[in-house]
Amino acid sequence: MDASQLQRLDAKILLGIVNEKLRLECGSLNELLAYYDVSEMALGERMATIGYRYDPLCNQFRHQEAENVF
Repeated sequence: MDASQLQRLDAKILLGIVNEKLRLECGSLNELLAYYDVSEMALGERMATIGYRYDPLCNQFRHQEAENVF
């Protein structure tokens, strides 16, 4: 994954890739950002276009409505 893929990939495909990387390879968002040299703002804005934001408690991007379920 590189910075150009942030704009090229469908946002939902990107979401799946990012969450998989967070689950299997990176212990935190900062680790993922540093490893792939991606801007936190760019990734956050891209995920926001489909209603997702980073949840540090589960180390995943989650749908904003999902936060209020529990």
